[in-house]
Amino acid sequence: MNNKNLHKTITIFIALVWIVNGLLCKVLNLVPRHEEIVANILGDEYSRTLTILIGLAEIVMAIWVLSRFQSKLNAVIQILVVGTMNILEFILVPELLLWGKFNALFALFFLIIVYYNEFKLNSKSNTN
Repeated sequence: MNNKNLHKTITIFIALVWIVNGLLCKVLNLVPRHEEIVANILGDEYSRTLTILIGLAEIVMAIWVLSRFQSKLNAVIQILVVGTMNILEFILVPELLLWGKFNALFALFFLIIVYYNEFKLNSKSNTN
């Protein structure tokens, strides 16, 4: 597989991660643990509403990823958002994470994929 095809494939994978987490896990509440995490960190009163809003933001992120509009900015924001979110969860609610503190390894792997896809594979950033 050449770099261009690999880049497209990974871009679709990244967008799917955002769609699955946003739509299925949060908006449709197929994984209630996500709302529990929000409730524990931000409070119970508006946890469902906030979880839906976070899910919608994740769906927008997926659309942005697929659009390739300002893809470098998008990659930086993904890295900052996922990194920050996982640090907070690691510290505040590790018992609610699917793999506990090992979730941080999966987050790190995702961040490396986002970085590699945008700053190494993206043909717009390569001069050859």
